[in-house]
Amino acid sequence: MNLYKSTKQRIGQLMALCVLALSALNMSSAIAAEPLSAEQVDTIKSKLTKLGLNAESVQPSEMQGLVEIFTDQGLFYTSVDGSYLIQGTVYDLSGEQISSLTEKSLAKVRVDGMHEFENSMIVFPADKEQYQITVFTDLTCGYCRKLHRQIEEYNDLGITVRYLAFPRGGLGSQSFVDIRSVWCSDDQQKAMTEAKGGAEVPQKMCAQPVAEQYQFGRKIGVNGTPAIMLEDGLMLPGYKSPEQLQQILKSVAATNAG
Repeated sequence: MNLYKSTKQRIGQLMALCVLALSALNMSSAIAAEPLSAEQVDTIKSKLTKLGLNAESVQPSEMQGLVEIFTDQGLFYTSVDGSYLIQGTVYDLSGEQISSLTEKSLAKVRVDGMHEFENSMIVFPADKEQYQITVFTDLTCGYCRKLHRQIEEYNDLGITVRYLAFPRGGLGSQSFVDIRSVWCSDDQQKAMTEAKGGAEVPQKMCAQPVAEQYQFGRKIGVNGTPAIMLEDGLMLPGYKSPEQLQQILKSVAATNAG
């Protein structure tokens, strides 16, 4: 009984803290509508550094009272004075349709990143291309291998598949060493196909930005593979069959055209 009461009290205290945090955000709404000062940016960056987060950009969110921070470990939010930190999705309920401000911001960064790494992707082009997808991939991931076994089916449906590296074990892992070797191969397509078929990967090193691709993935919310990015920055987590993906791409294209 005492344990139950103690737990209940702690939950109540946490809920009260959440209410206080939201109240603080609402009270600072008038401030957040204006650009942040250099001092405010420095304060926020300093506080995040203590948590091991490197803030790459700090700017007011579309939601008043909220500051949007892109870090090397993803997107976060703080209050204007940096006293409160939030990790999660912010939704806009003001219109007829609910939209995600978080995904909107991430989409912009994803598109910029796809342009940045365009020349270092391993590409399997469709002869009659209608769509392009960019896939964060790992050599040992079962569904990554399944997707690659069907690469010709995606291509036959007019879908060009472009790969970015996301070794799930991290930069110090064997999966990183192996996938870097694929990117460093003279025939990248052949090396990718053989590696995903289970063949041993000849070890190679080069200047290909494999680590940077992985870090880019972490920044934009990739936490598993395959992760499929569409041309507008929308990200689809997990495997999609060729037919499923074609339907999604058609739907997105129709929505964007409308």
